Amino acid sequence: MDKTLSSLSQAVAEIADGATVMIGGFGGSGAPIELIHALIDRFRATGHPTGLTVVNNNAGNGGVGLAALIGQGMVAKLICSFPRSADPRIFTEKYLAGEIELELVPQGTLAERIRAGGAGIPAFYTPTGFGTDLAKGKPVEEFDGRPYIRERWLKANFALVKAHLGDTHGNLTFNKAARNFNPLMCMAASVTIVQVSKIVAPGAIDPEHVVTPGIFVQGLVEVIDPAQEEDLNRADAVYPEIAQ
Repeated sequence: MDKTLSSLSQAVAEIADGATVMIGGFGGSGAPIELIHALIDRFRATGHPTGLTVVNNNAGNGGVGLAALIGQGMVAKLICSFPRSADPRIFTEKYLAGEIELELVPQGTLAERIRAGGAGIPAFYTPTGFGTDLAKGKPVEEFDGRPYIRERWLKANFALVKAHLGDTHGNLTFNKAARNFNPLMCMAASVTIVQVSKIVAPGAIDPEHVVTPGIFVQGLVEVIDPAQEEDLNRADAVYPEIAQ
């Protein structure tokens, strides 16, 4: 089955108001900037989608990517580990104004909650966070004399992911550290949309090198020269440019 999409706009066309969207990346590494900006373009043209719940490692940086998505008022809730990243001013302003909800999750717990969602495991136990505000209201069990808190899986309606290579069946490879949360999110979302630097024919990727099998991918779009968040921020870029 050919899962190639013709454009970025087509790739994000089905994301609806109130959807939960996982966005891959660790800071700028592996962040699907073009897909995020396409989602902003759709919102500015149609007024949708709004009220999104976004799952990401941080809260965005500068004025592009996730930060720009938040700046447009499209995100009602953010689930992340590091809201105080390098330049989180847009999220900070929204949060202090009461315009966005934050669910803070320790990084390892965040990764495991996403992995559990993809593996069909509804809950697991971890000692991380016990005795802190993050554990309030969560069930506690004792194992081998140590208390553990119960954490729920994380699943999403959509995942927006950046990969290096993808074949037309959706099999993916990632570029070094850009692998990070991306493969986990592919498994935990009902619909996974991927931007890849190059789309190749089936069989062009050595099966031993496939990180994410195509069964977890519903669509992919080629972005030959993807933007890097850090480069955009060094140039003081703001998206969309009309907002400058």
